[in-house]
Amino acid sequence: MQIDTLHDAPIVDSQTSVSAPDMLARDLNARFATASPLEILDAAIHHLFPKRIALVSSFGAESALLLHFLAEIDRSVPVLFLDTGKHFDETLMYRDILAGRFDFTDLRSVEPDGADLARHDPDGTLWQTNPDLCCQLRKVDPLLHALEPFGAWITGRKRYQSRTRAELPLFESLDGRIKVNPLAHLNAADIEAAFKEFKLPQHPLYYDGFKSIGCKPCTLRVADGDDARSGRWAGTDKTECGIHR
Repeated sequence: MQIDTLHDAPIVDSQTSVSAPDMLARDLNARFATASPLEILDAAIHHLFPKRIALVSSFGAESALLLHFLAEIDRSVPVLFLDTGKHFDETLMYRDILAGRFDFTDLRSVEPDGADLARHDPDGTLWQTNPDLCCQLRKVDPLLHALEPFGAWITGRKRYQSRTRAELPLFESLDGRIKVNPLAHLNAADIEAAFKEFKLPQHPLYYDGFKSIGCKPCTLRVADGDDARSGRWAGTDKTECGIHR
């Protein structure tokens, strides 16, 4: 497979009115349709977006696998962690455990703007009345700012996690950037087998019924047979925080 280094391109093609990132994502999905996660990561990091890509990790239930793959390829790639101020203590502990294990050289903690929180969420209870705005302040806006230097970013999303992710592509475009989803085609059995093969530590809450782990106020245990993300914003129509529109 021949892989060319990609440089900045105009946002819109004047003849088709299709954005350059959209066309690029479509092309990459075709080119890497049968590639492994490691092949996709290696190509994205070293050939497609050299020095212009970051990995965004929640350090949640399955995060160790993608971080393991990244450490196999390049420990210097920036790893962005959205520190919302609402995480489980166990998540922060897990982050520190994995950071020590993989020895990343550029792990960045991305925090919400203090002035925005003081204006819109002074008592820290916005999640109860307006969870969308809470996510916007604590995750979406800080991430957009942190991604400004990058042309692409890597996520750990997978198709099996929920109905809303069932058609997740390997590459997609958002806000003029390419999102890379190298684990998209893996299922729960694949993840479990990989954790065992690579002897990866599991999130402390995983065996307590938390299959997808976000902020503490908006995350519940998952019932047997329900999809992995059913415990996120349970009882509401909300299914995503907003960083994956």
